[in-house]
Amino acid sequence: MNFDLREKAKENIIVVAHRGAAGGNIPCNTLASYEIALRQGADMLEVDVSVSADGKLFLFHPLMEHAHLNKPLLLRALPFSAIKKLRYVNYDNTPTQFGVAAFDDFLEQFKGRCYINIDKFWSNPQKIYEAVKRHGMTEQMLVKSAPNERVFSLLENLAPELPFMPIVKETCSCHEELMKRNINYIGIETCFKSDSAEVAGDAFIEKIHGDGKLLWANAIIYNHKQQLAGGHSDDTALTVNEDLGWGHLADRGYDFIQTDWTGMLVEYLKRTDKYYKK
Repeated sequence: MNFDLREKAKENIIVVAHRGAAGGNIPCNTLASYEIALRQGADMLEVDVSVSADGKLFLFHPLMEHAHLNKPLLLRALPFSAIKKLRYVNYDNTPTQFGVAAFDDFLEQFKGRCYINIDKFWSNPQKIYEAVKRHGMTEQMLVKSAPNERVFSLLENLAPELPFMPIVKETCSCHEELMKRNINYIGIETCFKSDSAEVAGDAFIEKIHGDGKLLWANAIIYNHKQQLAGGHSDDTALTVNEDLGWGHLADRGYDFIQTDWTGMLVEYLKRTDKYYKK
């Protein structure tokens, strides 16, 4: 399988599974949740990468220990030998059989199978990049960050080949700068509270696509008071109207849609003939 996000985006909307496909007794950010997301049709897996006190990389969203483990811990303060003995809890706070996965194990399991968005890359860029290179998986990766000079310089000096997207909110002022940098700048993640935002407008979308770059929209919801795609969300799709939620993002031409409902989003896009590009 060849990996090129620009070419992939010409074929279909890239569906991104946020922390895998979790539900019931299967928690997010586990190897099981990622396998299920691929079975449901995800093109890309979004993963949170953390580091232990003894320098081992593992999959876990920082500061979510109480929610996901039901324990008053900070995993970053523990050696990985202790972390790997822990078990996630399910939605009823009952322990499951699923443990915290080592990043190396995740990489080996999904090598050559899908695209991967590494969240929290900037907390340990050198260590994460070295692991990705060791597994020969740089082409499968995507990293994103708020736009700033520190990130741009780090990418140019450490990993200019890694596909990169800046995360912009409401407006965008970094596009022209990134076009000039020695960075594998492939597109922009947009976050906006309403459709009136600059980054949600026709002119911006046409400009970015006209310059050969891709656009990412978030259907996920962290907090219903902080909309990431102008209300065109998983919640809207599932409780109000699919066309107003996912359909709007597809019709506007977003190349990536990140979701917590992978299977239902893929089924909707295919049923409405929106998944494959014309």
